[in-house]
Amino acid sequence: MTARVVVVGGGLAGITAAVALRESGIGVTLLEARPRLGGATCSFSRDGLMIDNGQHVFLRCCSAYRGLLARLGMTGSAPIQDRFDITVLSPGGTARLRRTSLPGPLQMGRALAGYALLSPAERLRVARAALAMRFVRPGKPGLDSERLGDWLAARGQGEHARRALWDLFVVSALNIAGDDASLALAATVVRMALLGARDAADIGVPAVPLGELHGAAAARLLQQLGAEVRLGATAVGVTPEPGGGLSVRAASGADRAQSALPADGVVIAAPPEPAARLMPAATGGARWAALGSSPIVNVHVIYDRRVTRLPFAAAVDSPVQWVFDKTASAGLAASPGATRGTAGQYLAVSLSAADDYIDVPAAQLREQFVPALAELFPAARDARISDFFVTKERQATFRQAPGCGQLRPAAATSLPGLVLAGAWTDTGWPDTMEGAVRSGLNAALELKRGLGWPPGRGKACPAGAPARAGAGALS
Repeated sequence: MTARVVVVGGGLAGITAAVALRESGIGVTLLEARPRLGGATCSFSRDGLMIDNGQHVFLRCCSAYRGLLARLGMTGSAPIQDRFDITVLSPGGTARLRRTSLPGPLQMGRALAGYALLSPAERLRVARAALAMRFVRPGKPGLDSERLGDWLAARGQGEHARRALWDLFVVSALNIAGDDASLALAATVVRMALLGARDAADIGVPAVPLGELHGAAAARLLQQLGAEVRLGATAVGVTPEPGGGLSVRAASGADRAQSALPADGVVIAAPPEPAARLMPAATGGARWAALGSSPIVNVHVIYDRRVTRLPFAAAVDSPVQWVFDKTASAGLAASPGATRGTAGQYLAVSLSAADDYIDVPAAQLREQFVPALAELFPAARDARISDFFVTKERQATFRQAPGCGQLRPAAATSLPGLVLAGAWTDTGWPDTMEGAVRSGLNAALELKRGLGWPPGRGKACPAGAPARAGAGALS
């Protein structure tokens, strides 16, 4: 007898869970409210170019996400740099952070020693704090309640060092002001990426639009696997059935007619608020409602000529945080004969922890960021801007502040057959693509245990018990 599972949500978490379950022989119906898969990593067309809603990068240590890319057949579309190498721009000068071939955690020593945006005394104090971070255990009781800023200040990290170095990694990884970040999550990032294996922090950047990398590729794979994918279908409720199993009510079509889908198991792979609304009363509510959210804003500028040859760069002492060259991936360079020509350049500025920008009109952002980019890239001063626009994700991630750890739920719920997935669940990782994929793996593993799948194995994991999937395995 074949088990049947309904996966609610077609983002990275839902895609991963659906693939893992289907490859285990379980029947899968995936419901996605939008007309495409991919969730928060998506693309749209604008004047003949493919625009990503935001910039997403990953690190070599993101083994689960890289495993998903491999299963989707998209590894070659998301290359990873040969070694960690970041140019850091500022109005007063330029610095470079590039790892060596030494084993971790020594690989960053030379980069820090030559980091010109800090004084020699600041570099020495940063090195001492980084070594101290090696002994911070993210799972230590009480650590979840501590602020990163307090920990850094207590170890001699002044305001300038925190803004010019620590924020480069923490703000973009946790989407919160560096001082306000959860020490436990910040320690996870620093210890795993910067103080871990030699090549752990090498950066991968998608070379194709996100909609192609994730959504379109996932649709093809799920079709090949025989999963049923219903786009434009919104789950409105999950109900336990008296005789066992669950029922998912879904609205679809122009008239939003509702239908019920019986299931042996359900994966809710939706953002925190929709997930809370779908939880049956029998589960006792959703403690994660207090997680909150943090926004991300992306500023998109298309010039009539090339203004930099850097594929991406970070910035300090500037409103710009990170800037990426999207010319090729958007299709601008491959558009001979287009009105903009082939000599133009498309830069995207990614602003994490964007509370101060989320409600600012695009015209005001243009007044601020066009001069800021010209200050970092002198060639932009003589360039003409052929397009300027802004994309905003108001609830891009949960708010990764002190205390968030105790609010993140495990994959299992108190209701047999019902599991949760999403980067906001308790994966041990921040709210990132890696976290999303790991959550999908956790949910699939938990559900298979609860269903006693494959048949004859027995139910090995009671409701509420933790399940952690092995990184990189999709089955």
